Amino acid sequence: MTARISDGEGPAAPCSLGGMWAVRHGQSTANVAYEEAERTGSTVPLPGRGADVPLSPLGRTQGEALGGWLAGRAGAGAGAPDLVVCSPYVRARQTWELMAAHPGVVPPPLLVDERLRDREMGAFELHPPTALRARSPEEAARQALLGEWSYRPPGGEALTDVVLRVRDFVTELDRAAPGRHVLLVAHDAIAVALRLVLAGLGATFPDRLPPVPNASVSRWDSDGGRLRLARWGDTAHLD
Repeated sequence: MTARISDGEGPAAPCSLGGMWAVRHGQSTANVAYEEAERTGSTVPLPGRGADVPLSPLGRTQGEALGGWLAGRAGAGAGAPDLVVCSPYVRARQTWELMAAHPGVVPPPLLVDERLRDREMGAFELHPPTALRARSPEEAARQALLGEWSYRPPGGEALTDVVLRVRDFVTELDRAAPGRHVLLVAHDAIAVALRLVLAGLGATFPDRLPPVPNASVSRWDSDGGRLRLARWGDTAHLD
């Protein structure tokens, strides 16, 4: 039986934030290339740095749709985001710029925090799964054996490492921005790590990662003492 993250079921440190949203960036050119590699069996890594990967044309359209979603939040009064914290990666920054440019949006203050960067893949940066399997079958086998939570590529991070830096970020954010409604614009690994951190002590690492679609929105609401998951991976604004 597949384990799940026990959202809000374990004891958690008190959290003074008024609420939180986590937006995954729109579709990137790497997302497109990875899908194509799976279709064609290509074993060629992508050039450049992961931090510099931009949005695809569809990703830009998704960013504009997210701007419409954010404009709709303006009517929610105190429930609207009043602080934005963004990943330093290009695809996340572009997503926020498109959101902020929507005519119905008055952009909240923006911070960029290195701890919201995507999971680092080290020696296998920008390697589609097909490239990893072809170029280093022993690493592909180790990845399959350990699972995504525990597998750490050479020079890179396991998802458990991402959880540690996200927990540090949430702790500092809670102290620095009490009562604020915070919007994070980042990556799927950040959303998954955030879900585990906010679920409290004893939250289980799932056998299968909960999907985080491109341009999706996940939301945590305050119950006066902690943040509890209210919505996960919502893409209704893209329809």
